[in-house]
Amino acid sequence: MTNPLLQDWQTPFGIPPFNKISDSDFAPAFDAAMAQDLAEVDEVVNNPDAPTFENTIEGLMRTGAALDQVASVFFNVAGADSNEAREALMREVSPKLSAHSSAIYSNTALFDRIRAVWDARGSLDLNDEQQRVLMLMHRSFVRAGAALTGDDAGRMADVKNRLAVLGTSFTQNLLADERDWAMELAESDLDGLPDFVTGAMYQAGKERGLGPVVTLSRSIIVPFLQFSKRRDLREKAYAAWGARGANGGETDNRGIAGETLALREERAKLLGYGDFAAYKLETEMAGNPDRVRDLLMAVWEPAKQQANSDAEVLEAMLRADGISGPLEAWDWRYYAEKRRQAEHDLEEAEVKPYFQLDRMIDASFDCATRLFGLEFAPLDVALYHEDARAWEVSRDGQPIAVFIGDYFARGSKRSGAWCSAIRAQRKFPDVQIPIVVNVCNFAKGDPALLSYDDARTLFHEFGHALHQMLSDVTYDMISGTSVARDFVELPSQLYEHWLDVPEVLEKFATHAETGAPMPKGLLDKVLGAANFDMGFSTVEYVASALVDLAFHQGSAPADVMQKQAEVLETLGMPRAIGMRHATPHFAHVFAGDGYSSGYYSYMWSEVMDADAFEAFEEVGDPFDPAMAKKLEQFILSAGGSRDAQELYMAFRGRMPGVDALLKGRGLAG
Repeated sequence: MTNPLLQDWQTPFGIPPFNKISDSDFAPAFDAAMAQDLAEVDEVVNNPDAPTFENTIEGLMRTGAALDQVASVFFNVAGADSNEAREALMREVSPKLSAHSSAIYSNTALFDRIRAVWDARGSLDLNDEQQRVLMLMHRSFVRAGAALTGDDAGRMADVKNRLAVLGTSFTQNLLADERDWAMELAESDLDGLPDFVTGAMYQAGKERGLGPVVTLSRSIIVPFLQFSKRRDLREKAYAAWGARGANGGETDNRGIAGETLALREERAKLLGYGDFAAYKLETEMAGNPDRVRDLLMAVWEPAKQQANSDAEVLEAMLRADGISGPLEAWDWRYYAEKRRQAEHDLEEAEVKPYFQLDRMIDASFDCATRLFGLEFAPLDVALYHEDARAWEVSRDGQPIAVFIGDYFARGSKRSGAWCSAIRAQRKFPDVQIPIVVNVCNFAKGDPALLSYDDARTLFHEFGHALHQMLSDVTYDMISGTSVARDFVELPSQLYEHWLDVPEVLEKFATHAETGAPMPKGLLDKVLGAANFDMGFSTVEYVASALVDLAFHQGSAPADVMQKQAEVLETLGMPRAIGMRHATPHFAHVFAGDGYSSGYYSYMWSEVMDADAFEAFEEVGDPFDPAMAKKLEQFILSAGGSRDAQELYMAFRGRMPGVDALLKGRGLAG
């Protein structure tokens, strides 16, 4: 018990004592915690009393506290600040955890007890939340293969174990490719790049012992592609960005993707489903692949039409520069930026000083204060990296959460942005406030400046954090973001809308050097250009979602890259736009099971978030107290305590159509 990961943490709010935890603590802690979890499960199984909700369902939810504690720390740190020891442990522990999970979910005596409670549910005096928990637990065991017997049960365990190994390998290969590539530039190569881009490049180069470099961090490569006059360097950088996970050798992900798809198909068929998409979507709001495709295609056609029209304009600009070849993917962002400057008189270099990271954090907090009465106070505690910082979140003088923000890109951090919980909110078996983490990959600077899209990302992830922090349920299995995958993005995408509220920008978009607020004329131009290049961004996203769906419908493809090409050809993908996530670096789909056959979720949720913000617009106040209270009651605090569609209907009174989304993206006819 000297291992700090296995102790009760006598720290403020039970925050992990990161300064006392070493990498060597994790492996023995995992082994001890898994053994303890199995012993606790055995106590539930061997209870001589007849199965009840209390001794079986709640009994099972009392198990695994030590394992949850160890795993939550490790996986948060491994994703945000990896190193060789953590990567090696990830490879070692992932199949162990999969086998551990399989041992529990394939425990026939345990499933018999759960099934007995389920069968007797009509005669039990359960409240609504308990009925929901019972249904979800019974369903999770069935979908995990608990009802399988003999060879099928053994094969299911093998399949899940192998999928865990493949997901870890995919993640680590992608991180290696992103970490290991950099293009050093000479001073003459910086021509045309704004100061905020070169500053980030010098900072990234300094960390590598080099001069200014282009890296594969989105916060550097995207502005480089926007502003660099050197078409040859843009092409080289774009090729490296697109080749992540497809460079041959040990870090190539194409074979991993193919094997993953084949195993997912086998998993679904073992459970009696026709394909993996049918299995995965059964529990989502969409319900089935046809509804997903209908939504995506309703957006695809107007988006493609807009993108093709935009491509003609950009290709004419390319010709005007004396280039005879066609518009290429490494040209699009460069000419789109020039077009934005011309048509909207808006240059990112002019805008970016007004989007200071610290001011945008303040803005996200201030909106939460005005909407939900939350207060944020900095915490002086040891965290896992010097860049991370923490706040106590309170309401009416009572702490309700701890929020940790980790905002800067670094080689040890996987790409993208995400929200996770080191600890979830619950009231059973004891009251527990959540510890929530937002991780982003913004370029470091003094001060750190964000693009408008970066600021939206910050608000997006904080929307997820609010979903966790405002959760108010009894059981942690339905806490916070434990909801249908195509509902989980609603709070995050909805919160982005408050960044666009003029009074928010008027207050917080202040110049990094002068402190002056953004001039109204510039503010109007920023908001007026919000839908600029929306054809491009919609096409690159929807193409990825449609490829994901096609991968999981029917038989798994023999060649994933050929299948990807066939889907894009059938869609008529504009040649100068790439998928947002091509298969070898499609971490949403292949680094784990979360968004597999579910990348459409962002758009499904956007249908709702566009409609949900209209509820505030209809009452004429983006901070209307009554509407905010309703949003918290039915969306943010409810977690997975009720069906997602039921929750949205309670908030809005109806389900929305796709029209609000198309209007919001400027794609309506």
